[in-house]
Amino acid sequence: MDQSDYKLLGVLQKNARTPIQDLADHIGASTASVQRRLKVMRDAGVIQKEVAVLDQQKLGFGITAVVSVELERDRLDQIDAFKRKARQDRQVTNFYCIAGDADFVMIVVAKDIEDYESFTHRFFFSDKNVRKFRTSIVISTEKATLELPI
Repeated sequence: MDQSDYKLLGVLQKNARTPIQDLADHIGASTASVQRRLKVMRDAGVIQKEVAVLDQQKLGFGITAVVSVELERDRLDQIDAFKRKARQDRQVTNFYCIAGDADFVMIVVAKDIEDYESFTHRFFFSDKNVRKFRTSIVISTEKATLELPI
C-alpha cells in the first residue's frame, strides 16, 4: 500500500459512495487506476465491507447500553457458545473479548428500557454460564465512528 491507497481509504471512510472520478481527482490518478486499487484492497480484506450508517434514534432505538459480562466458567466450549450467541444476536452491535475485570464488553441497542429488560432476561438471566453483568446506559453519544486514523 502506498500514500495514494491511504488517501483513497481516508475519503472512503467518510463516504463510501464517493464517485470513482472524485476519488481519481483526489489522488491524481485515472479512474481505471482507482478501480484497480480498490479491487486489490477489497480482495486483500483491507476494505472489509461498505455499509450504510443508520440513525438509531430515527429508527426507534432509544437505548444504547454498554454491558460488561463475567462468565461463570472458563470452559472453552461454554465460552465459544456465549461468543456465538452474542455474534448472532441482532441487538448486540459490538462485542469484545477483553482482559481486565470482565470477560466481555458489548454494546446493545434497544427500543426502550422495557425492550432492554427483555433482552437481559433472554440473553443473560437464561444463561447459566453468566456470572454477572453490569450495564451502563448511554446518556448521549459524543463520538461514534469506525474511521481509523490513517
